[in-house]
Amino acid sequence: MRWRLVGALLAAAVLVLACLPAMKGVPKNPAVEAEQTRMGHDARIDAHGEKMLRDGREIFRYDSFGSEDFWGGQLRLHEAILGAENGGVGPGLTPKEALRLGLKVDAGQLPEILGKAVQEGSVDLDDPETTIALLRAHSVVGVKAITRDDRIVSIGITCAFCHSTVDDSITAGIGARLDGWPNRDLDVGQVVALAPTVKPYADLLGVSEDKVREVLRSWGPGKYDAELNQDGKAMRPDGKSAATVLPAAFGLAGVNLHTYTGWGSVTHWNAYVAITQMHGKGTFFDPRLNDAERFPVAVKAGHHNVRNSPDLVTSKLADLHFYQLAIPAPKPKAETYDAAAAGRGAAVFAGKAQCARCHVPPLFTEPGWPMHTAEEMGIDDFHASRSPDKKFYRTTPLGGLFVREKGGFYHDGRFADLGAVIDHYERLLRLQLTAQERADLVQYLKSL
Repeated sequence: MRWRLVGALLAAAVLVLACLPAMKGVPKNPAVEAEQTRMGHDARIDAHGEKMLRDGREIFRYDSFGSEDFWGGQLRLHEAILGAENGGVGPGLTPKEALRLGLKVDAGQLPEILGKAVQEGSVDLDDPETTIALLRAHSVVGVKAITRDDRIVSIGITCAFCHSTVDDSITAGIGARLDGWPNRDLDVGQVVALAPTVKPYADLLGVSEDKVREVLRSWGPGKYDAELNQDGKAMRPDGKSAATVLPAAFGLAGVNLHTYTGWGSVTHWNAYVAITQMHGKGTFFDPRLNDAERFPVAVKAGHHNVRNSPDLVTSKLADLHFYQLAIPAPKPKAETYDAAAAGRGAAVFAGKAQCARCHVPPLFTEPGWPMHTAEEMGIDDFHASRSPDKKFYRTTPLGGLFVREKGGFYHDGRFADLGAVIDHYERLLRLQLTAQERADLVQYLKSL
């Protein structure tokens, strides 16, 4: 019996082996095969997305695109920060002065010993050498120190310079980084005016260096003029600065145009800023700027068709875009608004106040082409006329609206608070809201 059993098993094994070639030719279940292919493709998509998110965050926070050749090489801004005692010029920039100008410190980038000293308050905030230590640690948000033999020899700027802040968890201006939040404390013009020379701007604009510094200092905290070096218009017709408030870089997913006056998409504006404003080295093409009547400074500078080799920008635009789209609009703390009133205000927003006609939830801007004439907005057309398309303002998304309270609302901060915005539309659209409806609407806007 034992030998019969062994023989049967051997025969079965031979039979299986004999069938194997034939089994290879048997068609596989197409549903199973398709699922295996899909899973492989999905895995590649997931890995690609994770890499773009990781790389985009790094670019947004730390990539200067070669701008150090301008800020350090031409303006010598780092010399003013270092001070004469550290190889620069003048008294140097203390941390206290830097914080007063709105610069922020990312506590997460501080070396352990320096971070502990900052938390304990044992760091001298009146000494430029402390600023130098913070720069070496790459903890000054948006400012990239270029070092050689542990000496700072230049500085560049990154996207985070204007579009990140901190949560002030350690002290005012020092805390955890908040990417995408506009730094409405940052006085960009005053920072640039610190430079020992602003001759590159003076030569381009055809004015004196003193005049350049006067214009820079007129901007004020949280404002910047991204069109001055295109059209040369430093002031509005009413004599006030032509600068606009810094926009948010969060909540952009699903949003078509990026700027207040609709210059272009997120990637268009990223390239525009990286090349023509940050003075990075890359490629930028926009033939609309090749108009000597409307953009005389742009034509002089050749901004309509910029080519640099090596190109330090173009290869990074996709990852940068992906990261920006991934930054959600922040939610306000529950204690900052009345939830019951906000619930009633939502109905006012969607109905009687007519807000949702343009600020369509949940994007809170219009799907498609979210542009309106100055007449439709009930305002002047000065900034609209500075854009290539001459006459439109964008419907700005409302997510995270509470972040933008400082500095005012609308492109130039002309409305001091939400009540002033509602007052404007009451007059323009003859809304006839009751006092209760107005109050509820304010609470709803605060909840977004």
